[in-house]
Amino acid sequence: MLSMQPIGYVRSPYKNVREIPKGLGAKHPAEGVLEILAEFEPGLTDIEGFSHLFVIWAFDRAEGCDLVGIPPTDDRPHGVFATRSPRRPNPIGLTVVELLGREGPALRVRGIDMLEGTPILDIKPYLSNVPQERLRRGWLAEAEARRGERS
Repeated sequence: MLSMQPIGYVRSPYKNVREIPKGLGAKHPAEGVLEILAEFEPGLTDIEGFSHLFVIWAFDRAEGCDLVGIPPTDDRPHGVFATRSPRRPNPIGLTVVELLGREGPALRVRGIDMLEGTPILDIKPYLSNVPQERLRRGWLAEAEARRGERS
């Protein structure tokens, strides 16, 4: 059996899932803090040099799993692995945040889309070698285009 322990917890302005922006064009300007547990603070050495971070976290309040569902960004069903739904076989979240600063074991970040107290499983520097022109947005681009056609 796979077992993980949190390396810290999110301090977020969001106390309720309904407060988190969702849907087409949703922006995530909220700032928060990634509070890393003291025993893991040495792992933050040299993190200040990165502008953005991947935060891997647990949907600790999600219940159940839906392999197909209708996301808030579209009116058509999609597979769970083609969405960011919390109702997953393994309730793991991934968010890219902007690193604003570090104060000991606390990382001030922008781009929070997690609830207050969310367990953090890992942090990695955001690195991508995929050129912007090669990225595809799949069904999300199609949903955005349909929305634009209706406006």
